Amino acid sequence: MRPSAHAPSAFWLRLMPVILGILTAVGPVSTDIYLPAFPALEHSFGTAAGSAQITLAVWFIGLACGQITQGPFSDRFGRRLPLLLGGVLYTLASIGCALAHDLWSFTACRFIAALGASAAMVVPAATVRDVSEGAEAARKMSTLVLIMGVVPILAPAIGGVVLGFASWRVIFWAAAVYGVVCLALVWRVLPETLPHERRTALPPVALLARYLHIARDPQFSTNAVIGGFSAFVCFAYLGGAPGLFIRELHFSPTQFGVLFGMNAVAMIGASQVNGLLVRRVGVSRLLRFAVAGTMAASLLLLAASLAGRAHPTAALFVAPVMLCLAPLGLVGPNATVGALARHAQHAGSAAALLGTLQYLLGAASGFIIGLLPGGTPLSMAGLMAAGALGMVLADRVRLRDERRHGTPSIDLSTAAMAVH
Repeated sequence: MRPSAHAPSAFWLRLMPVILGILTAVGPVSTDIYLPAFPALEHSFGTAAGSAQITLAVWFIGLACGQITQGPFSDRFGRRLPLLLGGVLYTLASIGCALAHDLWSFTACRFIAALGASAAMVVPAATVRDVSEGAEAARKMSTLVLIMGVVPILAPAIGGVVLGFASWRVIFWAAAVYGVVCLALVWRVLPETLPHERRTALPPVALLARYLHIARDPQFSTNAVIGGFSAFVCFAYLGGAPGLFIRELHFSPTQFGVLFGMNAVAMIGASQVNGLLVRRVGVSRLLRFAVAGTMAASLLLLAASLAGRAHPTAALFVAPVMLCLAPLGLVGPNATVGALARHAQHAGSAAALLGTLQYLLGAASGFIIGLLPGGTPLSMAGLMAAGALGMVLADRVRLRDERRHGTPSIDLSTAAMAVH
């Protein structure tokens, strides 16, 4: 029996972060878990070295297309239908990937899977905004952004473990099973959080006008750019770390997996601290501190890279990298809440635009790191510092906008006090 479309129960509200977190993880898992399988893919399909990169590029194109359309679709038809249709697309396309016999059919299935996965990356954030706001929304969003930030770090290590005892095709059979699990959760557990009277339908021209209206909002644009550059920093790490730690510093795959886990724990801890502090400190101040912390740590990493150019050692890089990544667990939830705060009526569209920007900047980071000399500490550190600088500049504009209007864009401390 399907859950009712009435107001969500207290039991559902307690489970919501966990269920939406499981759904949100579809995109990040599918993005990175098969990266260690690139050589096996190329060998299986008989293609040239490096040709598997096209499958990742097409995946990001599919995510961008899906993200920009899923939000308006969910604003028009509710939150459940896009998740159900997206889950079916993702599951069937994952089966297609597992059965593919050439690179081009595999790539086509990856594109379709990305269109389906994009629903699970847009709708959960809009669902949170449907049922909560202010500090409560920030606390719930912490779980979602935690998954979006941590899973890309853990996924390559998981994929490497799978490849140690099974074919790369098993990764995509497992993805299909994951899709079925998500479908079951949406069908049997997830209630509809957007009532009919709040749904809106727009023709393409009006839809474009809505996106332009959202993008022109300084609070949205500054918070979205901060979140986008946090993705830039994270993907610079993901792209540069294997060459640095395995090729240059001679980490074994197991040691590299442990390092990934340590950084994931740092991000998890920061995200949970955000949930505890947001009511007392407020979104604006927490975001400012996190952006400053990322910038300081990235400069420390850059200095370590310059100092160790001749003789790099692990001791120079492990701690600065962790210090640079940990604040991202604070940046994500607060930047997301800030971006969506003024767009309750169009939360799906705003979340879609936000997610598209994050993945485009993340993809740009990965592309740039691929063009830079592989395995050099300076390449990764320089790109992470560039992303942190982008966060700082966007945060300065955000704070200037707050001062111009006389009050902070979001005063979550006051909101939290009013709730209790």
